[in-house]
Amino acid sequence: MTGRLLYVMDPMCSWCWGFAPVVERLAERAAAQNIPLQLVVGGLRRERVAQDTASRVRTLAYWQAVQETTGQPFALDQGPPEGLVYDTEPACRALVAARQLDEEAVWPLAKRIQRAFYVEARDVTQPALLVELAEACGLPRIEFAPLFDGEAAHLATQADFDWALNLGIAGFPTLLAERDGQLALITNGYQPLDELEPLLDAWLSRGAQPA
Repeated sequence: MTGRLLYVMDPMCSWCWGFAPVVERLAERAAAQNIPLQLVVGGLRRERVAQDTASRVRTLAYWQAVQETTGQPFALDQGPPEGLVYDTEPACRALVAARQLDEEAVWPLAKRIQRAFYVEARDVTQPALLVELAEACGLPRIEFAPLFDGEAAHLATQADFDWALNLGIAGFPTLLAERDGQLALITNGYQPLDELEPLLDAWLSRGAQPA
């Protein structure tokens, strides 16, 4: 059976952080049948506007709702870093650069970026921090940093954004299963594992049936 799971996400989307344990378990089930997980970055926010007090309050409310629903930890006592410019493009581009260097490093880096932002309240829009996190995932700084800053990574990131937009994907997380060029929707938005496992298993079993 050939195919892949396509996880359309943004590392600065709080519901994607909440979904992280779920998608990891689903990826493990798919990997048992040699179905890989590939990340596509969605570009949740791409405007360079610093958060004011009202937007920080709204963000904290989102974080609290995600924590209550999913059990994932958040730095609710700190909230987003002061002066945060909520532009998710750099964090998305870090994942694209990682994908160009080593596909196996993409998911570990996504989780590191999410934890740094949501649990450690660090500003993951900053290139220096993204390079540090990539290096912690085994990506050499001397290779990652110029790739992250280069035109190819910018263009590939925009290509991911455009692909998601052209499919009409406006919400994250979105998980798709692809086989022979045909896409099946597993979820658009957060759903718990027990809701999604039967859907994935049904898709996997159809692929395992003889033609």
